[in-house]
Amino acid sequence: QVQLVESGGGLVQAGGSLRLSCAASGSIFNIVRMGWYHQAPGKQRELVATITSGGSRNYADSVKGRFTISRDNAKNTVYLQMNSLKPEDTAVYYCHAGLTPRGDYWGQGTQVTVSS
Repeated sequence: QVQLVESGGGLVQAGGSLRLSCAASGSIFNIVRMGWYHQAPGKQRELVATITSGGSRNYADSVKGRFTISRDNAKNTVYLQMNSLKPEDTAVYYCHAGLTPRGDYWGQGTQVTVSS
């Protein structure tokens, strides 16, 4: 089993920054990809950013140039640095871990609210 705990959400004004953290514990050795998804009110959950075990990163078009996903292997933690935040970034942000040969784990989510 893998446990994921998110932190770092909060209320920020437009143009501000937040850094989200996701700490993984348990059977973490077979995690091949981690990522962040968000879900805004009335909308589907969608991918924000991912990072593979090899360090390859992918971003949603809406956050390219503003968000950065990174990892600290020593701490088993992934981060999402969010800069130049916009009101449309307001959502619950969920951490996700993909395991080999199969497995999907989700955190409980952390609320990000961006005021205009």
